[in-house]
Amino acid sequence: MTIRLAERGDAAAIARIYAHWVLETHATFDLEPPAEADWAGRWQEAQDADRPWLVAEDGGEIGAFAISSSFRSKAAYGATLETTVYVDRAKVGRGLGRPVYEALLEEGSARGFHVAVAGIALPNPGSIALHEALGFEPVGVFREVGHKLGAWRDVQWWQKPLQPSGFTPPQVPSAP
Repeated sequence: MTIRLAERGDAAAIARIYAHWVLETHATFDLEPPAEADWAGRWQEAQDADRPWLVAEDGGEIGAFAISSSFRSKAAYGATLETTVYVDRAKVGRGLGRPVYEALLEEGSARGFHVAVAGIALPNPGSIALHEALGFEPVGVFREVGHKLGAWRDVQWWQKPLQPSGFTPPQVPSAP
């Protein structure tokens, strides 16, 4: 397995992997799979905001991806990463998800981000186990905030510090 920073040309593989999770599960609240061009645009937005995206290659093809995005649009959230990871359904259980997610968190820390957050649509015991194993802690539940596959879904929020408490990363604007 090789883990590397994602490139614009990875958009097709990311779109392919993600489509299954959109169409067949409640793991994401997208109702239609984003097209390759949409993923390329999201990748560019992440690059412009210095948010890391990583992929795990297995057998010469992308088998998993872990990405980060801005958490809310207000400037004071600038040092917070919202994170997610998806594995090709044919490669689930082969050990791709955890290493690529760990690498994403390490990259986020190296870039000076303070905390990572992740929302998990419930129930999802596999994702909960992964986040626990990576040191995330549950911080709250939003009740019935998404409707997918015929049911209301709760989202449990998880958080992991990437820097010591009191650290002021460069992304946080100073008060006037």
